[in-house]
Amino acid sequence: MYEACGEKELKVILALDPGDTISGVARKIDENRETIRRVVNRLEEAGYVAYNDGLQLIDQTIRDTGLEFLTASADISSPAISEAYVLPQFAGMEYAYTAIDAVYVWTRGGYQVARNPEDYPLFIAVHESDLDAWTEFFDRFGIPTAEERQPTEDCDGPIQVVLEPRSQIDAEMVDGRPVIPLQETVTFANEYYATFESALDMLERMYDDVDTDAAYRMEPA
Repeated sequence: MYEACGEKELKVILALDPGDTISGVARKIDENRETIRRVVNRLEEAGYVAYNDGLQLIDQTIRDTGLEFLTASADISSPAISEAYVLPQFAGMEYAYTAIDAVYVWTRGGYQVARNPEDYPLFIAVHESDLDAWTEFFDRFGIPTAEERQPTEDCDGPIQVVLEPRSQIDAEMVDGRPVIPLQETVTFANEYYATFESALDMLERMYDDVDTDAAYRMEPA
């Protein structure tokens, strides 16, 4: 009965969407594929998941209960920044990283604009109709949300989520994270060229279909 009650088992159960592959789930929760393959095998043996045209969760109640446990544990230990990036995968709603975080995702973590660990906003595009549900979701973890970045002194903790409501979300997957399209990300970065000059150069080097005005060139280490 206790064989499937570990941290990674819980993360898989919470992140799994019908039809997911093992690699897809591993990318979602930022874990090694081989580790998650072993976790999924244990969950299958215990009767929690099944392979049927992709992975399927047998009983949704297990996921709901797991989320309740996770939110209760957040009262004791607040989510770290790395954990906050994984949490949206557990919400069951469509979203995409945008703004600063779109640059961060598309550069595959290669460019991170200066964000103080004591004042760390995450930027997420969500459906307008889901705005209240997202606010409620993050509130369960003690993470404040708003449509504009809030001053540090107005937040109880270091993490806040800036929600950008949209009528439609066009998301692409990069390393398991949904993110606004590359060209939209480049447009955003160009609007704040002084901040993202080196990021634009990085994006131009990484993707053949990106053409930026970045004149900056990173020196070899």
